[in-house]
Amino acid sequence: MISDKQFQKELDIIIANAIREDVGDGDHSSLACIPADATGRAKLLVKDNGILAGVDFAKQVFAYVDPALKMETFITDGSPVQHGDVVFHITGSSQSILKAERLVLNAMQRMSAIATKTKKYTELLKGTTTKILDTRKTTPGIRALEKWAVTIGGGKNHRFGLYDMIMLKDNHIDFAGGITPAIQKTLGYLKAKGLDLKIIVEARNLDEVREIMENPGVHRILLDNFNYEQTRKAVALIGDFCQTESSGGINESNMREYAECGVDYISSGAITHSVYNMDLSLKAF
Repeated sequence: MISDKQFQKELDIIIANAIREDVGDGDHSSLACIPADATGRAKLLVKDNGILAGVDFAKQVFAYVDPALKMETFITDGSPVQHGDVVFHITGSSQSILKAERLVLNAMQRMSAIATKTKKYTELLKGTTTKILDTRKTTPGIRALEKWAVTIGGGKNHRFGLYDMIMLKDNHIDFAGGITPAIQKTLGYLKAKGLDLKIIVEARNLDEVREIMENPGVHRILLDNFNYEQTRKAVALIGDFCQTESSGGINESNMREYAECGVDYISSGAITHSVYNMDLSLKAF
């Protein structure tokens, strides 16, 4: 996984690019009718129910736009919220508050939706040893925010990108000439480059699981589109050889049963790519 320093760099890029995209050469609506020295305050109002996420990100946005803005927080990331809750007050330059408003709302609405869905999935897995993982099926440009929201909701992050973990999926295996060549070439590549990256290999059936296990250096086997019976057999076969992960065709209705097959992880793209934003608003008062 990426370091905290790398993750913060991603957040800094997101903020700078989002403000550039939204503000351009100036927030002319505010500049046209609000004096530069005018001050005010606003509150973040919750108009939905779920798990809150993005408060700490909002602090970074306000600080980037105007370090003089003062934020008083009443509800923190990861907390359950309901309609009518007030998350924070922001006080300072009226122009600065309006400049930051849309980025704060866009981010928090999306992050809260992801955290809420992730929390629901973790509740479905309660009592098992299985953890929920996100995927790279994220919105281009804001992956750091969406993966942050997953952790706030109680989930775990999979690899951040193509560079921090090796994942040999069906196309890699087919292009490389098979499972064993793909793994052997990967081990050789990592050694030659001096890289210490974990290796995940996808299996499409039990025969492929057996072949993967003939090779050293595999950190996790991804059981792709296995049914319950195949999953139980694969978990028993793999034992302590490496970690196990289930993916493909798994949703709220069958997630618990897959977990009860004994897999270490279930990965779900739905927690980032299929959510409905939480309704939040920033209101002057």
